[in-house]
Order: sequence, then C-alpha cells, then structure tokens
Amino acid sequence: MTPALFGIGIWLAFPTASAYQDMTSFVSGLETGSGRWGAVVEQAQAGAIQQADLPFVDATVTGAIAGAGFKVPGLGTVALRSQDGEKNSRPDEDRINRTGKQGRILKISPVSPPKFFNAGSILERTSSLHQPEPEFAMAFVKPEIEGKELDIALAFHPTHRPLENDMPVMLASLVNNEKADILATAYAPAEPDYATASPFASLLKGEDPSGGRFIPPMAPGDHAWMKMPLPAQVFSAKEQKCLAEGIYFEARGEEVKGQAAVAQVILNRVRAPAYPNTICGVVYQNRSWRNRCQFSFACDGTTPRVTSQRHYKLAQEVAMAVTAGKIFLPEVASSTHYHATYVSPRWARTMDKVKKIGLHIFYRTKGGGWS
Repeated sequence: MTPALFGIGIWLAFPTASAYQDMTSFVSGLETGSGRWGAVVEQAQAGAIQQADLPFVDATVTGAIAGAGFKVPGLGTVALRSQDGEKNSRPDEDRINRTGKQGRILKISPVSPPKFFNAGSILERTSSLHQPEPEFAMAFVKPEIEGKELDIALAFHPTHRPLENDMPVMLASLVNNEKADILATAYAPAEPDYATASPFASLLKGEDPSGGRFIPPMAPGDHAWMKMPLPAQVFSAKEQKCLAEGIYFEARGEEVKGQAAVAQVILNRVRAPAYPNTICGVVYQNRSWRNRCQFSFACDGTTPRVTSQRHYKLAQEVAMAVTAGKIFLPEVASSTHYHATYVSPRWARTMDKVKKIGLHIFYRTKGGGWS
C-alpha cells in the first residue's frame, strides 16, 4: 500500500488531534504507567458496586466511584475500574465520607427544669400534695404511705417539735413533762412514733414502775397521798367539762399559769382522802349551801354561763394538760386551798402559805390534809 493511501486511511479513522495523541499512547504502550489514561471501560453488573481510579497528568487521583455504573450512549451501563484489576482492600464503609451526616442513634438534649421549680426541702415538696400552689409546676405521684408523709419527713429531717395537740404557745411554755399520763389519749403518741421510738429501743427500754401513769413529784412538806395517780374517770368528757368550768369561772381573768394553778388544786383535792374522788364532786361540792360551798361560783345564787368561747377553749386546754401531768407547778405542789388577794378568810391562819400566783394565794393543809 502506498504511503498516500495509508495516510488517507489514518485521517479517515482518526480525524482529530486527540486521536493522534491516543494513537501515540497505544504505540508507546499502556503498561508504561506514563500514559494519560489509566482506566478501562467494562460492562457493569446490575446492583454491583464497582470502583475506578482516574489518574490525571498531575498525578492526582479521583475518589472511588460507587454504584451500579452509569449509562453511556452506544455501550449501555458501564463502570470504570483500574486497568490492573486490583481492588482497594479498604471496605466501602470505611471509604464513605460521612462528615455531613449523623448517626442513626438520636441525640437527646438535656431538658432544663420547669421555670418555677426549686429543689426546696422534702417538706415543701410533700406539702404540694395537700396544698398545691400555682408556682410549683411539678407533678407528684401519690405515695402509698398516705397520711404518714410529714411524720416520716419530720423524723429524718427534724426542724422543730410541733406543739402537741396544737397547744397554745403560752400554755406550751409551761410544759415540764414530756411523757403524759398513759390514759391521756389527747397526748397519745402516733403509732408508730418514728421520731422517738425504734424497734431496738422498744425492746431494750426498762420497765416503767408507774405503768405509764403520772405520779406528781414529791417535795418536802408534801403529803403521802400525792403519790397516788388520779382515778381513770378524770379523763372522761364529763369530768373534763367540770374541770374546765372550775378553771373558767374561778380564774378566766388570770394568766395561763394562774389557771393551771387552780386546776392543780382541784386535782389535788381529787387525790386527797378528805375530798370526793371525782372532779365534778370536788368542783360542785356543797353547791346547795348558799355561799358556803367549796367554790363560790357554784353556790352564789347565779346560773354560771360561758360568755367567752375563747377563754373557755383555753380552760379546756389547761384542764387536759394539767390532768395529763404535762404541766405540774412545783410552787403549788400539794396545795388544796387558795383565796383571792383582796380577801382574808379565817381558815388561812390554820394552813401553810405556799405561793402567790396572780391574784390568788395558795395554801397547803397540815396533818396530812385532814385539818
């Protein structure tokens, strides 16, 4: 073949300058590694993951091309791979760029407490169960120990001891005996008493010689009958009513201590053998004798009427506190008589003067209380 015909054939097959460059590449050999192209085209398998590294003249290499190939006009779906056929040893999972992605596990942002919530104390939190306040934006589950929440809270987080039976402050200041008479149900401790008792203490404590009854302390000059506990019936509603009336009508204008002193005198007479053994019997003894009974209000010819419920309520509180032994005035001791400071009865000269409290002067009898 003549050179002219050979040149015309080359011109028809490769009409562009790039074709001449590709021809040179084929002639020089693709295996030298210096060629511009370093990849071949092969048919892609459906669903397969193929790889191709495209080297350029400046020695940079593209990233991996992953997928099921791409469509080329006239060839169909093809993929690129390196000519040497070697696959990258790194798995696809490690070669995927996830810088713009997040993991499948949800991230939970910390939630701030409600706006009006404060930690407070256990008592404040528990109080919301009974008296919810609008600023407490919290919900509480009702506990199983209904009715014992505050008792347990006070036992383990004591702040102050509450006044027993809502006792008035002035009366509570006179309390000098924490252990009330066992028959005084008004001062009976709640069961169980979380604050003062434990299973071990209840087993190891000694036997109470008085059996839980209140026995007044004896002082020099006191009579032997002071060692006797009060009869059980003095804690009945009827007896307590008589004692409250005696306090109210005899000493409602006195300070609380003066009222407690009158109550103690009445109870001393219940213990003394020379007087009736009931409160009502002592308070209203000889009430049919005009102006000659034991307490003037009972036989002065008038009908006693309670005109101040506030004073009568206080008299009831004093009556129970003194009967239970929560209050015992050593300065009154075993006194069984008293009179107002503005009178001077003849019987006062036959007794021992003990103490002046308010507008009353108290006396103790001689000879064991029989004089």
